[in-house]
Amino acid sequence: MKVYISVDLEGVTGSTSWQSTNLGDIEHAAVAAQMKAEALAAAQGAVEAGADEVYIKDAHDSGRNIDITGFPKECRFIRDWMFSPESMVGGLTADFDALLFVGYHSPAGFDGSPLAHTMNRGNNYVKLNGELCSEFLMHALYAAELGVPSVFLSGDEALCGHVHTYDPNIRTVAVKKGIGAATISITPEEACARIRAGAKDAILNRAACHLAVPESITMEINFKEHYRARQAGFYPGAVQTGPHTVEFSGKTMLEVMTARMFIL
Repeated sequence: MKVYISVDLEGVTGSTSWQSTNLGDIEHAAVAAQMKAEALAAAQGAVEAGADEVYIKDAHDSGRNIDITGFPKECRFIRDWMFSPESMVGGLTADFDALLFVGYHSPAGFDGSPLAHTMNRGNNYVKLNGELCSEFLMHALYAAELGVPSVFLSGDEALCGHVHTYDPNIRTVAVKKGIGAATISITPEEACARIRAGAKDAILNRAACHLAVPESITMEINFKEHYRARQAGFYPGAVQTGPHTVEFSGKTMLEVMTARMFIL
């Protein structure tokens, strides 16, 4: 069994400040260590569920946050970026049996995390078919198009609720709650224990997960800077619909993700 784990940083327990998000920042080392611990917990759960290949994507910023020592021998690591449409699930193919998300966060437009954003901090929101879109949703829909089920997610409480509006059978673990600029987090040890157990259970019950892909998809991006919308409007198929807003419609998530790669 072949499992893919995409790991972000802003949704791990304790992560609260933008000063923890960049390689070399004063708060980064401690949060990156927890990012590793939660990735390791998910990998251990996957192996316990029978996975004999576990691909782990460092999907945050530099793509080089996770110390890869100490993982099960079944693990392989994807570091840095492939510069391809699949982005945070780079290298995902149809032969994977399950996709897991660890350390994910609320999207731009939500108030469930002080680190809420979608792909970057240059937009006020991204929507798919009129609904606020998280990084989870974007990549899970791409995976669903390949036939790979998204089965597990850990992150902030608001994101877990967002996930369940699309598929209530995806197993989620909320490791923190955002209130204003603050977070209320569970302990690192408890987070890892819940992630390990949740990942195992999710993979064993992966057949229950079915994320529906819309027949057509319209992506709307509202940029913080008006000139970004103007620039994006020149992408083939994109239409500037307001001073800060651009839309792109596609028949597949691959089309939408390709557009996103250039305009977002």
